[in-house]
Amino acid sequence: MTATATATVSYKELGFVNTREMFRNAMKDGYAVPAYNFNNMEQLQAILTACVRSRSPVILQISKGARDYANATLLRWMGRGAMEMLKEMKEGPVPVALHLDHGDTFELCKSCIDSGFSSVMIDGSSKSYEDNVKLTKQVVEYAHAHDVTVEGELGVLAGIEDEVQSEHSHYTDPAQVEDFVKRTGVDSLAISIGTSHGAFKFKVGPGEEVPPLRFDILEECERRIPGFPIVLHGASSVLTSYIDMINKYGGKMENAVGVPAEQLRKAAKSAVCKINIDSDGRLVMTAVIRKVFAEKPGEFDPRKYLGPARDELIKMYADKNQTVLGSAGRV
Repeated sequence: MTATATATVSYKELGFVNTREMFRNAMKDGYAVPAYNFNNMEQLQAILTACVRSRSPVILQISKGARDYANATLLRWMGRGAMEMLKEMKEGPVPVALHLDHGDTFELCKSCIDSGFSSVMIDGSSKSYEDNVKLTKQVVEYAHAHDVTVEGELGVLAGIEDEVQSEHSHYTDPAQVEDFVKRTGVDSLAISIGTSHGAFKFKVGPGEEVPPLRFDILEECERRIPGFPIVLHGASSVLTSYIDMINKYGGKMENAVGVPAEQLRKAAKSAVCKINIDSDGRLVMTAVIRKVFAEKPGEFDPRKYLGPARDELIKMYADKNQTVLGSAGRV
């Protein structure tokens, strides 16, 4: 069917894949698939370029806020254009999923599925357990009819990112995961073990270390749903070098702190087969753009500051794939 503002289009027509085989391979070989959020062309180019060059599968994530910002119809064609771009790269294409991050209603998930998303997340974690089950099952039934995969969530992450925010975290109760997966039919499950949204993930005083993730909860979830794909949200490391650059060139991001890379590496070797990273991409872009503006205050060509930011993003994403997630060289 011709893709228009109102027509339904399958993700397969756009060249995307769902996450089933991605997760199966990741769990078999002990790595996590990167799930990177994007809001604009430069971020999209950087994510795909880095993953093609490092030969990594990738999940392109779009939040509700990003979809509103960029326009749903435009995003569909950006997605198709991105997949065509991959065919032209000398290294060859890699598996790419297009995923809705933190969908909060059935209607939003349905709209994304109908417009070419290959995977959706329905986040009912703020609801009662039974309402979460009911909503998640409703999305799963519609998605699976279109061969689209679904991520659910149990537990609440603290922090703020786009329209997702909570002052306090609530760890996932491992006693609920088996029942939730069985009753909803989800394909993967996001759990809360101490990660957090945004760039200020932990309150850490001078000389204090970041609190470790609750690997005991992760291990108990693994025991209760063996072989089932688990997802970590809020997993940016909030890279110190870019925080320093932001502050050096006029920014104000004191006390920004993220999840240590070694903890993410440990998680990636377990049943965690998808790790979400958004804030690090934002920080890299902001740092480089601030640097260009400070060093060249007369610059007004967006290509001259967005281009360097894109180049730095490529380096950062490729390094994540290689040294943190273990997804490089898996294609």
